[in-house]
Amino acid sequence: MNEYKKILRFAKPHQKYIYGSLFFNILYSAFQIASLGTILPVLGMLFGTIKPEEYKSAPVYDGEILDFFSYLKDYANYFVQKLVFEYGSLKVLAWLCIITSVMFLLRNIFRYLGSFLLINYRVGVTKDLRGAMYRKILSLPVSFFTESRKGDLMSRMSNDVGEVEGNILGSLVDLINAPFMLISTLVTLFFLSTEMTLFSLLVLPVMGTMIALIGKSLKKDSHEAQHEMGNIFSIVDETLKSTKVIKIFSAEKIMDNRFMGSMQKWINSSISLGRKKELASPMSEFLGSITFLIIAWYGGKQIIVDQSISPAEFLVFLGIFFQILPPLKSLSSSISNVQKGEASLKRVLEILDADVKIDEIANPIQISTLNSQIEFKNIGFYYDKDNLILKNFNLTIPKGKTVALVGQSGSGKTTIANLLARFYDVSEGEILVDGENIKNLKLLDYRKLLGMVTQESVLFNDSVYNNILMGKPDATREEVITAAKIANADLFITQLQNGYETNIGDDGGKLSGGQKQRVSIARAVLKNPPIMILDEATSALDTESERFVQDALEKMMENRTSLVIAHRLSTIQKADWIVVMEQGIIIEQGTHSDLYTNNGHYKKLVDLQNFE
Repeated sequence: MNEYKKILRFAKPHQKYIYGSLFFNILYSAFQIASLGTILPVLGMLFGTIKPEEYKSAPVYDGEILDFFSYLKDYANYFVQKLVFEYGSLKVLAWLCIITSVMFLLRNIFRYLGSFLLINYRVGVTKDLRGAMYRKILSLPVSFFTESRKGDLMSRMSNDVGEVEGNILGSLVDLINAPFMLISTLVTLFFLSTEMTLFSLLVLPVMGTMIALIGKSLKKDSHEAQHEMGNIFSIVDETLKSTKVIKIFSAEKIMDNRFMGSMQKWINSSISLGRKKELASPMSEFLGSITFLIIAWYGGKQIIVDQSISPAEFLVFLGIFFQILPPLKSLSSSISNVQKGEASLKRVLEILDADVKIDEIANPIQISTLNSQIEFKNIGFYYDKDNLILKNFNLTIPKGKTVALVGQSGSGKTTIANLLARFYDVSEGEILVDGENIKNLKLLDYRKLLGMVTQESVLFNDSVYNNILMGKPDATREEVITAAKIANADLFITQLQNGYETNIGDDGGKLSGGQKQRVSIARAVLKNPPIMILDEATSALDTESERFVQDALEKMMENRTSLVIAHRLSTIQKADWIVVMEQGIIIEQGTHSDLYTNNGHYKKLVDLQNFE
């Protein structure tokens, strides 16, 4: 039930459409009964069951509740017969037919208006739901995405939200509308024949029970199908990003087997789900036909033997009774759909309710610049205590200085950068900026102080200009071009087909590795942050591209506090301080010349790269 309360909050801004839809659907149900009710005197006149001598005076209501419906029926017949005396049978019949046709017209107009407003409601709620999911994804910490598959997240935003829209949002209104239809129809049936109505309703609970049993098992199959669809999206995502590796290793068969294996699981779940869902309709039809035959027998008995109901009333009774089946089927289908969509709703809410582990304190401290230093104080970090990633890490980075972290892969260098950026929080110790724990700082303000250039250039399918502009959205064109010049990017950008307005494709695929990296550096330069983090920014480049990028990095780091993670040691020889790491601890630190002279681990790393 809590899940439905959460989804209903998205419906609140669009409640005017719900109320409007309900209003017109109530009118639709009222005019549906009225349109069928006006047929009764028409049939009575055609079959001759309205006898003039029976209705010479107005009937009198005796005050008994059970006789109320009979009184209304007799009064309607009296009123019609009175009109016949005044205007003639043919004229009254013509007007009754016109009135009935108007009733049918109004009924369908109100039905359309109810559905029309419902479209606005469903589309509006879906837009808000997807928007909320996207904003939540933007707010989640990096640690969340290391534990989640991107394909599964895409499936939740597309398929699962679609299931919520189709099965739950659409059914919520039916769950409200159907009872109105049922109540108005039942009232009319009691008006025609209380005894026949009670008899006819005996089979309806059986129908509802059967449909409920089918719907109960839909939830499990739906959850399995949606989960497997997430796996399929993940495989497709991996395939699109790894086409070169797949082809060079001739791994097409392996990937095809993975895809088809996951697809077969999805098919099995979907077939099971579809079979059970489709079983509800023929089950309803079968029970409906049994109901019709039973009513036909009982009605025939009342006409032939008891003579307690006229043929005209019996025909109208049948017409109205079978008007009760669509809302009843709609109600049972809605219950089944809601149960089917509940699995998707839970998957959507898992994202919306995901814990944002990077929390701010109640009243965070605002910060606008770095005044003195950054200090890592007794830092420890781990995912579980048996596997330490960092242990007792201490380091001070004075303002304006460049500190480099070197060491083998897995030594904890990138973890230090991630902790400084607050992608993760430390497990032990604290990181201080100007003496203040970064956990106490306003996160948005703090990250404005940071710039980052990583080994893998992260660019967007947009123009070069807009990719650079992301560093400072309110920058002028002159500032963007100046940043590109500092990053040694302006020359190649101006030679592109459309210059700065050239679209660079998905992940910047139209640019070379060195060009992509220089665009990334231009973006960081435009932001002009006081603290810069460089995570192996040149390690994936060829020698010529590295020279251009390294020159751009040195320009960018002038008079800036920088933390540099380096694989190629030639790029950090000018660093003010070098820290050598191994298995999460500091084993050496000093300047390049001091460390090389000490003939320790750093010298071995340098010699391995043939650098003196």
